[in-house]
Amino acid sequence: MAQKEPQMSKDPQMESRLILENITDGADVLRAERAALQISGVQTARVRLDDGRIDLRYGTAAQLPQVAAALKSAGFAPKQSRQTLMVDGMTCGACTARVEKILNAQNGLFGAQANLATRRVAFVGLEGSYDLDFLAQKLTKAGYSASLLNQEKEGTQKDQAETALYNSCLLASIVTFPIFLVEMGGHLYAPIMDFVHTKTSMQGLWIFEFFATLIVLSVPGRHFFKKGFPSLWRGAPDMNSLVALGTCAAFLYSATATFTPTLLPQSARAVYYEAAMMIVVLVLWGRFFEGRSRGRAGQSIAKLAALQPKTARKMTPEGVVVVPIAGLRIGDRVSLLPGERVPADGQVLDGRSYISESMVTGEAMPILKTSGKTVIGGTINGEGSLTIVVTAVGQGSVLARIITMVEQAQSTKLPVQALVDRITLWFVPLVLIMALMTCAIWLLFGPSLGSALVAGVSVLIIACPCAMGLATPISIILGTGRAAELGVLFRQGAALQTLSEVTVIGFDKTGTLTQGVPHVVNAHLKAANHADEDGLWSKIFAVESLSEHPLAQALCNYAQSQGATLVGPVVSEFVALPGLGVSAKVGVDQILIGQAGLFDPEALYAYTKYAKAYEEKAQTPVFASINGDVCAVFALADPIKPSAKAAIVMLKSIGIRPFMLTGDVAGVAGAIGRELEIDDIQAKALPQNKLAYIAKLQAQGLTLGFVGDGINDAPALAAADVGLALGTGTDIAMDAAQIILVSRDLRAVVNGVKISRLTMRNIKQNLAWAFGYNVVLIPVAAGALVPFGGPQLSPILAAGAMALSSIFVLINAARLRRIPSVNMDVLS
Repeated sequence: MAQKEPQMSKDPQMESRLILENITDGADVLRAERAALQISGVQTARVRLDDGRIDLRYGTAAQLPQVAAALKSAGFAPKQSRQTLMVDGMTCGACTARVEKILNAQNGLFGAQANLATRRVAFVGLEGSYDLDFLAQKLTKAGYSASLLNQEKEGTQKDQAETALYNSCLLASIVTFPIFLVEMGGHLYAPIMDFVHTKTSMQGLWIFEFFATLIVLSVPGRHFFKKGFPSLWRGAPDMNSLVALGTCAAFLYSATATFTPTLLPQSARAVYYEAAMMIVVLVLWGRFFEGRSRGRAGQSIAKLAALQPKTARKMTPEGVVVVPIAGLRIGDRVSLLPGERVPADGQVLDGRSYISESMVTGEAMPILKTSGKTVIGGTINGEGSLTIVVTAVGQGSVLARIITMVEQAQSTKLPVQALVDRITLWFVPLVLIMALMTCAIWLLFGPSLGSALVAGVSVLIIACPCAMGLATPISIILGTGRAAELGVLFRQGAALQTLSEVTVIGFDKTGTLTQGVPHVVNAHLKAANHADEDGLWSKIFAVESLSEHPLAQALCNYAQSQGATLVGPVVSEFVALPGLGVSAKVGVDQILIGQAGLFDPEALYAYTKYAKAYEEKAQTPVFASINGDVCAVFALADPIKPSAKAAIVMLKSIGIRPFMLTGDVAGVAGAIGRELEIDDIQAKALPQNKLAYIAKLQAQGLTLGFVGDGINDAPALAAADVGLALGTGTDIAMDAAQIILVSRDLRAVVNGVKISRLTMRNIKQNLAWAFGYNVVLIPVAAGALVPFGGPQLSPILAAGAMALSSIFVLINAARLRRIPSVNMDVLS
């Protein structure tokens, strides 16, 4: 049911519909209805069992969040969804603040974040409680043209808008240039004005300028009046309002001097047509270059999207058929020829070839792909031919998920933006008041009415909330875009600011500092005969085949090499014990496989000397028992990643202290720590131990990051100030982290820190310029230098300065696109 706009009627009732989770039977229906009705003001609550929706009727709109909270507490959380609207007409920070205010005031919506750089607004809503068309209409009524997000339509609209703006700039420039040449050139070179006066009278010149100005204001400049005055009438003035008021004041004053000069004192009879026209010309060109720069800022996403090929060679019973990518389905078989881009995520069925994944993962060297290996859509095949089965299409593909994460990070706001939003919301009204005060002071103490007009118009025109509104989002777009090119994906925009503040970074060991592909290098078994040994390997293989831990895969591979198969008793009661190992039943036998802490110390006595010898060689000892009887110890070696040492050294060089949290034994952890020059090592750390150590560091006032890839790392990733998960890790780890490192190269961590620091520095530079510009130049425009013998600022110079202020912010932010990688080979 679409959301209804609140009606000012005798009946204040509101109606909403929410979609609930976990509604499975009639008892759930009754409990959910009871939970909703407990909230004061809720009159009716009816839950449908078939689709889990609840229809509510209540007294005021303010009660819906309370109802949602009550339902969540009862175990029936209302479903939420994130939506995005395209919003045209936002020209400054005040506009974005008003768009957010409108949406956040709507029933069932919260967390609206408008982005001036992308011209989008993202928000979270309770599913069923709102209607996107209604919200778009609400924003459109407020003066902002809003529509549902359609990237193809958005691109077309941007192209059309850029073309229209360019044409407006040309028309305004062509009409304005002769007037500007006559008026301003005449002041610099008197013969120009003498020549004009031989052709026409002063009155004739002014009448010509009147019609020329009327053309400029009513055709290329109509946007300022169309948007500015309605915003002013609504009590929500914006940048358009300032330009409209300034140009209109200059035009009307000049028209009065032209056609009814007797209304003005003799000393005040002057025209400012060229000022009104040049204001329009300069502001239009400023917006044109600003739009071009904003468009280039989003090229990182366009580059990612362009990686996807348009067609694929689908294998059918009739032969190979070229089909559009949209026609591929999971399970389809695709033929990949040398040099082609992989059309979709998949798994190799047949063939052998090297594939370059640098454009997606940041991996510098091509990776060998053989049967069973996964491939990523958009990557480039080498010289071999492959047959691939499609495993993901559309929004489920790796490339699509990367694009989504980058877009979400670019649309969010950093904590530093909160203060900026509060200031810009009141900035334009404050400028209007200052302009009126300036006029009043000049009328009282200035030489003429014309001087008062010049000062007031200059104040209106020179104020630039655009620069303040763009300062943060444009840097975020460029910073996160460059990070994506280097294999660092910010899932949350706020993580960009947090990562720039970290002073310590922790690392998991297995799969993070090490390659994550351990292999068994030694084994000692207690077996009475060969048959017992074969049975032990089969049981180990059966249990470990259910685990996704890298050590489990190593044991499976070794067991298979010893002849083990999955043919045998069924595995039951499988339990993963994070940081320790696994437990399961194979037939009637209880099997335990894992670290020493999983077993009775006395039972390990016969294997202690083997375990110590393994640890001295940085090999991890893993034990196995059947029905409580320890019967084997294995030595697993996991080579250190080639990039790990370089990453640690680089982190230290930029003032970040590394530490290691690992569930491995102290001997192995110490040996790896010494090789990597990590002094702070916490070994035999279970997930709860990792949490405790992170909390200890945070209690010391340290801002810390944590890098991991496994299930047992998820709590630490979530607890750290910023979690960085390897893209090659588990889904649980990636869900818990705020940053995804697509590359296996740990130097991506350094890239992430470097980009976040440079981006935050860039934002501070932009904000310092935007605020400093207004603080310094608004008083100058008001005439603060005149009493000290300084000049009175011309409205034309004010317009030029205003246009350049936004362009400066954009040019400064554009430097982020050229941030070099700490490892030049990682550059995509």
